[in-house]
Amino acid sequence: MHAIYPAPPTISDSIPSIAKRFLEQAFETLHAPDAAAVMAGSAVDAMLKHLGYKEGSLYQRIDKAQADSLLTKGMADWAHSVRLGSNRPRHADEENPHVSAEEAARSVRFAQSLGDFLFVLTAQIQEAVQHAQD
Repeated sequence: MHAIYPAPPTISDSIPSIAKRFLEQAFETLHAPDAAAVMAGSAVDAMLKHLGYKEGSLYQRIDKAQADSLLTKGMADWAHSVRLGSNRPRHADEENPHVSAEEAARSVRFAQSLGDFLFVLTAQIQEAVQHAQD
C-alpha cells in the first residue's frame, strides 16, 4: 500500500468546479510559487464570477463584493493581496516578477479559506437548516 505524507488537501465539492480546479492546481504547484500564486488568483476570480461578479476588472469586482457585504474589509484586502501576487508573474513585473514560497502559500491558503467561507460553510448551513426542518 502506498501513501503520501502529508496527505494532499481535499477540496470540497461545494466549491464551484472551475474555482475548485484552479485551487487544486494551486496546491499541486506550491513547489513552483509563481504558478501557485497565479492559480490562487484565478481561484478567487472564478469564485467571484460564480457569484455573479463578472463586470469590470478583478480589482473592481473585489471592491464590489466588499461593498455588497459579501466580503469583509479584511477579506477584500487579502483578496487584493492575492490578486497583486498573481499579477506579478502573470505580467512579468520588471522590478519584482517572482513570488516567494511563503507568499504563494499564503495566497493558496486564502483562496481555500475564501472557498470554504463562500461555498462550504454556506452548504453546511443549508444542510443543517434542512435537517432541523425535517
